[in-house]
Amino acid sequence: MMLCTKRCYASKNSLLIQNGLIHDAVRREPFRADILVENGKIRAIGEGLETKEETVLVDAEGLQIYPGFVEAHGHIGLDGYGIGYEGKDYNEMNDIISPQMRGIDGVKPFDPAFAKAAAAGVTCVCTGPGSANVLGGTFTTIKTVGRRVDDMVVRDNVAMKCAFGENPKRVYRDKKDSSRMTTAALLREMLYKAGEYLEKKEAAGDDLSKRPAFDIKLEAMIPVLKKEIPLKAHAHATEDIFTALRIAREFDVRITLEHVTEGHLIVEELAGENVPLAVGPTFGSATKFELRNKSWITPGVLAAAGCQVSIITDSPVIPQEYLPLCAALAVQAGMDPFAALQAITINPARHVGIEDRVGSLEVGKDADIVITDGCPFEVSTRVKYVFIDGKEVTGREGNEREK
Repeated sequence: MMLCTKRCYASKNSLLIQNGLIHDAVRREPFRADILVENGKIRAIGEGLETKEETVLVDAEGLQIYPGFVEAHGHIGLDGYGIGYEGKDYNEMNDIISPQMRGIDGVKPFDPAFAKAAAAGVTCVCTGPGSANVLGGTFTTIKTVGRRVDDMVVRDNVAMKCAFGENPKRVYRDKKDSSRMTTAALLREMLYKAGEYLEKKEAAGDDLSKRPAFDIKLEAMIPVLKKEIPLKAHAHATEDIFTALRIAREFDVRITLEHVTEGHLIVEELAGENVPLAVGPTFGSATKFELRNKSWITPGVLAAAGCQVSIITDSPVIPQEYLPLCAALAVQAGMDPFAALQAITINPARHVGIEDRVGSLEVGKDADIVITDGCPFEVSTRVKYVFIDGKEVTGREGNEREK
């Protein structure tokens, strides 16, 4: 067997991580065990695991082992690092209703933000359109290493972005939308039209002559109406949160709430809704009116009330690599540390429907593993190893070594 005590640049199909303290994001208490990785998947967790002759060994003695960190909501790759306005591809600014947009079509895999994220242990992200439009298009979930976005995808088209509050009415104030009532009405109109379109398609069956004329926007809304994907609702203020929930009930569609800045003000109501919540970005100044109540207590208060909470950077609002720091600041504000770990691992995976692949250290899942020399919620902690699909990502540049 190949023994690695420093950097192993594991290239073999088999990898054994030994002697570390495992935080699997499922059990509250960490435990000591070995992790066997084969062909990019976690094949076993335990002691005395059988290995092959060519298995690479990683000695994690004195180190902490975590699942790769997961971001439930951001725009990495569409709003790039150091590229200015010309490189921004996360909003269609000419049409307030653009559900036909697909985030995957705008992702730039060579954006340096991916390398920075991977080196910091952020191994999987959900990225897509911004919040200028009432309907902005679909998000995709991808790993943070790769040259071609098609090869980075964990699951595409995981949610349909919609937006409430200040952003749509600011961007389209002189064109289409100058009030929250207008925003809600425009969304309802599209859901009604998409419902009629779907009914006509289903009634026509295989008779092409009876099918409605193809409409790419209405086609894009069908997975929402069929509950195959949720509305991913940008909502900071309490009134916008409640409007989003109201419309979801009216049309019997799934929904997740994104940002939830004032969630701590309505915690009892949100606890009764059983809706996934992605909280953030919280670091920085309140740059608009609907952010005036943002606070690091929000994720902890909501989690303590039983809500499913993910902490988000909304990258690049907060650089993607600081996702663990955001969880640390929530802990400092009173959030339970285990809840904070789940808020950047298994909860965001559940939020976007990829918990069968990532978010925890369990047999059968992707071998996305972060090994540190301490708690990731302490700024002095260093990331020692990052594995994505069983391959090591090394250095602060986050280059994936060709094996």
